[in-house]
Amino acid sequence: MAEIIGIGGIFLKFDRPAEMREWYTSVLGMPTNGYGVMFEFNHASSTGTGQLQLGTFESSSGYFGDASQQVMINFRVDDLEAFAEELRAKNVKIVDNIESYDYGKFLHINDPEGNRIELWEPVNNGFSESDEPKVVMR
Repeated sequence: MAEIIGIGGIFLKFDRPAEMREWYTSVLGMPTNGYGVMFEFNHASSTGTGQLQLGTFESSSGYFGDASQQVMINFRVDDLEAFAEELRAKNVKIVDNIESYDYGKFLHINDPEGNRIELWEPVNNGFSESDEPKVVMR
């Protein structure tokens, strides 16, 4: 059975996301990338690393689904295709189709109250090998 294996990101909407990224850098000392702040950590059960993105989105972004939704969480999944089949069997509202990128597969669902949730099957080496700034968690 496929399962959630962690949190991949927390996404927030801002009126001025670029200014917020600057604030996270200048006030909190966190280096930012074009999406917000990337945190990198070691997996306790393997030799690989994982990532968690604090995402900074435009307040007008439609990526979260309903315009009133201000926060979206991204869950890491070990096998997105199998998990999607399990969700369909449980009549969960699946918003779109699985999309694949160099850094993983994505799918969006809605919870029973209509909040959009992003599911991500990561390909960890894509972020670890990049020169993007990140906070290394210890």
